[in-house]
Amino acid sequence: MIRGAHHVAISTQDMAQALFFYRDLLGFKEVSATSWSSGTDVINQVLDLPDSAAKQIMLKGSNLCIELFEFSNPAQSLLTERRPVSQVGLTHLCLDVDDIQFEYNRLLEAGIEFHVPPQDFGAVKATYGRDPDGNVFELQEIVDPCSPDRLFE
Repeated sequence: MIRGAHHVAISTQDMAQALFFYRDLLGFKEVSATSWSSGTDVINQVLDLPDSAAKQIMLKGSNLCIELFEFSNPAQSLLTERRPVSQVGLTHLCLDVDDIQFEYNRLLEAGIEFHVPPQDFGAVKATYGRDPDGNVFELQEIVDPCSPDRLFE
């Protein structure tokens, strides 16, 4: 039986920058850290990479963990253009907030890029932004107390 989601994993080009965003700005707590060197076959097999080496940090939020990887091998291929959310694959990470305008203003003042200010969709207010590596995240505030996808009271 599948019990639910545990974590999402994000590969970053700069662990310090990713930690500043996800840990320091968003409030996820660091719960573990590890690294491995080239030649660690069991990890290479799981990742389907020929000879990986990386640092890994697990961050924990109230209902989701975020796993950060900074690979030293294979060499990282940086995004050369802004990945559109319409591209096949994972499109964004949604973060549920209780005051979207406050969080938007706080993150904007910290230099975080957003596509637009929070928009009102009736039962939900939402906006998309970009983390330091250009990954899309959503801030959402469910304003309808009867919404069936409301996770928090």
